[in-house]
Amino acid sequence: MLISKHRAFLKSLAHDADTVLMVGKSGIIDTLIAQADGVLEARELIKGKVLESSPVTVKEAAERLAQATRSEVVQTIGRKFVLFRRNNEKPVIELPKVRRK
Repeated sequence: MLISKHRAFLKSLAHDADTVLMVGKSGIIDTLIAQADGVLEARELIKGKVLESSPVTVKEAAERLAQATRSEVVQTIGRKFVLFRRNNEKPVIELPKVRRK
C-alpha cells in the first residue's frame, strides 16, 4: 500500500515517462494485461492511455489493470493513468524513506 509521500514521488517520476499502454476499442483484454504485467516487472512504473474508442473509462481501465497485475493505481488524469508494482527481487525505483514519529 502506497502512502501519500510515495504516491507524490511516483507521480513526479511518471510526469516525464512515455505512455507505454494503450487501451483501445477492445478494452481490457488478456494481451493488454500480459503486456502491462511484463512492463511492470521491468520498470515498476508505467503510464497508460485510454483512447476515446475504448468502452471503459480511465478509472475503470486503471482499476481493472491494477487488479489483474497486482499493482496499484498511482494516478488517473484526463485520459491517462499510472500504475506501480514493486519488484521485490530487483527494485528499480527507490522510494523515499519514511520517518516514523
